Amino acid sequence: MKMQKLGSQGPDISVIGFGAWEAGGKAWGPNPPDEQVVEAMTTAIDSGVNWIDTAEVYGGGRSEELVGQAVRGHDDVMIFTKVAPKDAGSGFDSHGVRSGAEKSLERLGRDVIDLYQLHWPDDSIEIEETWEAMAGLVEDGLVRCIGVSNFDRSLIERCEAVRHVDSLQPHFSMLHQDPRSDLFPLCDSNGTGIIAYGPLAFGLLTGAVTKDTKFSDDDWRSGGHGVGYYNSLFAPGVIERNLGIVDSLRPVAERIGCSLPQLALAWVFHQKGATGAIAGSRSPSHVKENSEAGSIELSADDLEEIDGLLEPAAG
Repeated sequence: MKMQKLGSQGPDISVIGFGAWEAGGKAWGPNPPDEQVVEAMTTAIDSGVNWIDTAEVYGGGRSEELVGQAVRGHDDVMIFTKVAPKDAGSGFDSHGVRSGAEKSLERLGRDVIDLYQLHWPDDSIEIEETWEAMAGLVEDGLVRCIGVSNFDRSLIERCEAVRHVDSLQPHFSMLHQDPRSDLFPLCDSNGTGIIAYGPLAFGLLTGAVTKDTKFSDDDWRSGGHGVGYYNSLFAPGVIERNLGIVDSLRPVAERIGCSLPQLALAWVFHQKGATGAIAGSRSPSHVKENSEAGSIELSADDLEEIDGLLEPAAG
C-alpha cells in the first residue's frame, strides 16, 4: 500500500482509506449487519489501510461505535471523524464543537481523535468561532489534526487565517472533477491534504451499474430525494453519458491489469494535491479489492489517456 503525507503537517496515511458511512445506518439498500461491517473494516486494516473515516451523524453515532470495535487492538490505525451543524449534529458553536468531540471519543473508545473535521458548512455560525474551537481541541490534546469537508475556497481561506487547515474532504471522482481546478491548487499551496469521498461515483465506476439498473424508491440514486449528486451523476441524459465514459475505461483497466474500480481509485490519488481516497463497502471481498488499488502505479501516458476519455465529464 502506497503512503502519502496528509498535507504539510499531518501523518503519513495509506492512499486508500475505509469509509464507514454505511456502518450502523442505511446508506442505500438494506442495512448490513453490524458483524459484516466490522469484518469489512478489519479486512481493510489487514490489507494495509491505516485510517477509517466516519462521522457523528452516520447511523446516529452507531458508525463510530462500530469503528471503535473494529480498531480495538489496532492502535496504529487512525480514526478520522466529523462534527455536523445542528440539528443534524452537535453544532458549530464553541460548545457544540467540544461536546461533539467528547461524545465521539466516548463512542470510539479512544483518548484522541486523529483527524476531526467539519462535516459541511453552517451559515448560521461565523466560521472563525467554529475554527477557533477546533484549534482549541488540538491545543488541549483531544484532537491531533483538524480539517473541513464540502467547504469552498472562501471558507477554507477564512479558516486558514485562524489556524492551519490540515485537510479537505471534497466529493471527487473521475465523473465529478469540480474541485480539481479550484480547490486542489489552493490546498496544494497551503499544505492542506485532500482525501476524496465518492471516488467510485456512488457505484457508477464499479462497472456494476448499467442502463437497465433500477434503484429502489428509498435509494437516493433513484431521484426525488434532494441529493445534489443525483443531477450530476444519475439524472436521465447524464447517466447515459457517464456509463459511456465507464465503458471507455474498461480497456484501459484491462491493459493495466486491474479492475475498473481499482483504476478509478488509483486515478484519484495520482492527481496533484490528492492524498487519498475514501472507499467503503459492506463486502469484505470488495474491501480487499479496493485496498489493492493502493499499490497501482499509473504512468504519465496512462493519465493522459484517461484524461482524454474523461473530457465529457470534466467539461
